[in-house]
Amino acid sequence: MIDTIRQGLREEGYRVSISQLCRWFGFPRRTWYYRSVKSEHRVRPELAAPIKALIEEEPSFGYRTVAHLLGMNKNTVQRIFQLRGWQVRKRAVGFRPRIQALPSVATAPDQRWSTDLCRVWGGRDGWLTLTLVIDCHTRQLLGWHLSRSGKASTAASALEQALIARYGSLGRVPEPFLLRSDNGLVFTSRRYTSLVRSHGLKQEFITPLK
Repeated sequence: MIDTIRQGLREEGYRVSISQLCRWFGFPRRTWYYRSVKSEHRVRPELAAPIKALIEEEPSFGYRTVAHLLGMNKNTVQRIFQLRGWQVRKRAVGFRPRIQALPSVATAPDQRWSTDLCRVWGGRDGWLTLTLVIDCHTRQLLGWHLSRSGKASTAASALEQALIARYGSLGRVPEPFLLRSDNGLVFTSRRYTSLVRSHGLKQEFITPLK
């Protein structure tokens, strides 16, 4: 704006200094003279490549999980996420059968199983993901799997171990029953839901806490 006004006055035969124009319009002179010296943010390809490969394989992973699995600084990974626009901003919304918020009561074995995963500290191995499967009636631990990553394969391995422990082999169960879990991305993934259906189980998801 200052340059435009100055040029217009010069064409009309008036020479006015930048300092005078800044005083007239109450515009700080140092702001007009300031020129940004910051260079454009660049992402090193050798850092971005493994991050991109991992989130393409598991799109639900956030920057903390990616940083842990790759052994990288989480602030660096977060900055690359921001510059490349790789954040998971909103989860997909779909139909998920919710159970009523009532106490879970199973009157017989193999009527309802429950599964969940958690993070446990593994010492030198860092944070690990533990998935458990229990019978809601007997409270018996049927299957478990410990892994460095929280992928759907970890939950699938725990479920398969539970089926082998109960029935001696993998296959469709004699009578369909319920498998209860939360609505996490692992338990609603295509791979896990397909596995559950292939064995004749029916999924149900707990009501989220408010």
